[in-house]
Amino acid sequence: MAGIPKSFPHVFIGFLITVISGLRASSLQQVFVKDIVAVYGENGSLDISGINRLLETIVQDKLDPDIPLHAQCVSGADILVHYGLQNLSQLTEEHLVTVCPALLNQAVLPPCSTEPPLHRDTDLRVWGFGFLAVTIINLASLLGLTLIPVTKKPYFPKVLSYFIGLAVGTLFSNAALQLIPEAFGFDPKTDGYIFQSIGIFGGFYVLYVTEKILRIVLKPEHEHGHGHSHFQPSEGVQQNGVISTVDSANSDKASMTSDPPVQQHTCRWLRGRQRLANVKTVAWMISLSDALHNFIDGLAIGASFTVSILSGFSTSIAIVCEEFPHELGDFIILLNAGLSIPQAAFFNLLSAMSCYVGLVLGILLGSTFAPSVIFAFAGGMFLYISLADMLPEMNMIASEQVQSTKDDLIFFAIQNAGMLSGFAMILLITLYGGNISLG
Repeated sequence: MAGIPKSFPHVFIGFLITVISGLRASSLQQVFVKDIVAVYGENGSLDISGINRLLETIVQDKLDPDIPLHAQCVSGADILVHYGLQNLSQLTEEHLVTVCPALLNQAVLPPCSTEPPLHRDTDLRVWGFGFLAVTIINLASLLGLTLIPVTKKPYFPKVLSYFIGLAVGTLFSNAALQLIPEAFGFDPKTDGYIFQSIGIFGGFYVLYVTEKILRIVLKPEHEHGHGHSHFQPSEGVQQNGVISTVDSANSDKASMTSDPPVQQHTCRWLRGRQRLANVKTVAWMISLSDALHNFIDGLAIGASFTVSILSGFSTSIAIVCEEFPHELGDFIILLNAGLSIPQAAFFNLLSAMSCYVGLVLGILLGSTFAPSVIFAFAGGMFLYISLADMLPEMNMIASEQVQSTKDDLIFFAIQNAGMLSGFAMILLITLYGGNISLG
C-alpha cells in the first residue's frame, strides 16, 4: 500500500467517469443511429437509395433542384467506394457510424468543388428576343423625328424631365441590381445581395433629395427664372429641313456659307441645300460616339439574354429609357449642325446599326465564355451615363424652366417620379424575374 501514490484514487475515479461517460455516449450514439436508420432505411439497415436520400436532406440548402445530386456533390455510391463498402447492398448501424464523417463533411464544408453546369438560353429565343429588343430600342430612338414639333410646347420640358429621370433610375438600378452582381457571379436568390444593392441606390437617392431640398429652401426668390433655356421658341423649320433653335445656329450657318461648293456626285437621296461636306465636325463626332455607345449597348443586351430572357429584357428596358431622351437631344444637335431631317435620320440609323453588331457579338461571347467582363464594363458605363450624363442634364432642364418655388417643386416631383419608377421597375424584375416563364 505504501507504494501506491496518493493521487491514485483521483486517477481511478477519473478513469471510471471517462468509462461511464463513454458508455453513455455510446448508448446515445446508438439511439441517434437507430433513429436515422428508422427514417431512411428499413429492417435495421440502409441501402444506397437511403444513403442518397440522407445526403439530399443534409445538403438541401446547397442543392439546385434542376441539377442531379452527383453533378454537384458526392453521391452515396462515392461514399461507399471511399470506405470500401461498395459491394454491400445493405448497410448496418455500424456501417452508418463508419460513414458518418463523410456525411457530416457534406453538411459543414462549403459547396462542392464540382461547379454545376451553366444553364444558358442559347436557342432561337435568345436571337429572336434579342433582335426584337434592339429593334424596339432603335425605333424608340427614332421617335425624335415625330417629337420635333412637340419641343415647342410649354409642357415638353416636364415630359422630358420625367423620361430623363426614368433613364437615371433604370440605368443606375440595372447596374447596381443586375449587371455588377452578375459580373461577380452573384445570384439574387441564393447570395442575398439585393438589400445591399438597394442600399447603394438609397445612399444616392438620400443625398440627391437632401441637396435638392437645400437648394430649393436656400435659393433666393430673385434667382428664379434667370437661366438660359434650351427650349426657346423655334425660329421654324427652314425649307431645307434645318432647325435653328440653338443660339449658336446663326454663327454656324455663317461659317458654313464660306465652305466651298460640294461636288454634284453626292448621293441623290441625301441631297439638300446643305451637303455632307458642309456638315460641322460635331455632327460626325456625335454619330461616331453614338455608334460606339450603341455597340456597347448591344453587347450588354446580347450577354444578358444568354443568361436569361428576363435579364435581357431588364437590360433592354434600361437602355430604351436612356435612348429616348438621349437620341432626341442628339437628333436636334445634328439638325443644328447642318444636317437636314433626312440626313440626320440617316446618320441616326447608321449609328443604330452598330447595336445589332454588338448584340450578335454579345450573344456569341455569352454563349461560349463567361460574360462577366461584359457585365462589369456595361455596369460601369451605365453608372457613368446615369450619374455623369443624364442626371446633370435633368437638373439643367429644371433650372432653365423654373420661374418660382412652385415650379421648382413641380420639377422636383417629376424627377423623383421618374427615378423611383425606373428603380421600382428593375427591382421587381430582379426580385420576381425567376418566377416568370416566357416559354
